Amino acid sequence: MTVSEPVSATRWLDQEDQKPLVQIKGVTKKYGDVTAVDNVDLDIYPGELFCLLGGSGCGKSTLLRMLAGFEELNSGTITIDGVDMSNVPAYERPTNMMFQSYALFPHMTVEKNVAFGLEQDNVPKRDLADRVHEILKLVELEDFKKRKPKQLSGGQRQRVALARALVKRPKLLLLDEPLAALDKKLRKQTQFELANIQEKVGVTFVVVTHDQEEAMTLASRMAVMDSGRFQQIGTPTEIYEFPETRFVADFIGTANIVEGRVIEEGADHLSVETEIGDVFIDHGHSVSAGSRVWIALRPEKIRLEKTDSPANSPNEVAGVIDDIGYLGETSLYKVRLENDQIIDVTAPNQSRPMNRSHRITWDDKVKISWDASSNMLLTS
Repeated sequence: MTVSEPVSATRWLDQEDQKPLVQIKGVTKKYGDVTAVDNVDLDIYPGELFCLLGGSGCGKSTLLRMLAGFEELNSGTITIDGVDMSNVPAYERPTNMMFQSYALFPHMTVEKNVAFGLEQDNVPKRDLADRVHEILKLVELEDFKKRKPKQLSGGQRQRVALARALVKRPKLLLLDEPLAALDKKLRKQTQFELANIQEKVGVTFVVVTHDQEEAMTLASRMAVMDSGRFQQIGTPTEIYEFPETRFVADFIGTANIVEGRVIEEGADHLSVETEIGDVFIDHGHSVSAGSRVWIALRPEKIRLEKTDSPANSPNEVAGVIDDIGYLGETSLYKVRLENDQIIDVTAPNQSRPMNRSHRITWDDKVKISWDASSNMLLTS
């Protein structure tokens, strides 16, 4: 039996003969007895916006610094555009790096900040002026070129740093938590701006972030890291809808995870006995009857019904509303089941409530149900 493959959003890979721009093979980095990056392999293709996603200390920033040439490898190889970077210093690599702090020169204007790298490379003045003008137009900062950084908003400073990194026309741009200094609302807006700029210039981006929503919004593909290793690599849709492990299912978004045992194996379905009742899965997996498994279920995939009738079919469970979180566009319901397990359910607030008596509220008896296709089967 095989799992049906999701459709990938691979706008970065239009040709079958596309070759990786970056090849990371067997890369390991240790600091004394601590292994920061543990024997990882990764291919990144031209034009990708690739995100390294993980919690603090997972190894993502260390890997980025090794790509930039700021850290030496203990073992393995990094190749950029077919050239082994082992003996290539940072200043000779076809890369540029945008730091979290932006590191703008406070005494220089926007124009001078952006031109600084080109001046260091002795680019002729006419070419320099044309390139600075071109990049400032791209990031929509032409009208701010004579301002100093302190006269700009956080989002504008972020775009100055991006323009300064892009004006040198690197083959690979490395971004370390590029939006971390922005407030939440501005960060959301800037995510789309950053993705649009990357698509226009066609430069390959590698972004390090701990923000799941940021990675999901930006990335053409992403790698989820933990303890120095890649737990899963894929498009945002693949990783969210088809997680390969409990760690990935739980780390990306929110998931209700229950343990179970396969009681029936069919060509196109499985039945699993779990702690919350029988679960029916309408797609095949290479799992034999009797196997220990876990079912992951996203809160937004669950239907919530106010009723005191008992559950009497697979993928249906009765419970009581234990808590409610009103989040504006959605509401989060915590449903306590008979075995005291809490299941998270989210529902969009599509209309304003006109009558309180029809709203689901605390201590209401409810029934939750979900489609068989919504079950994500995990074996580890």
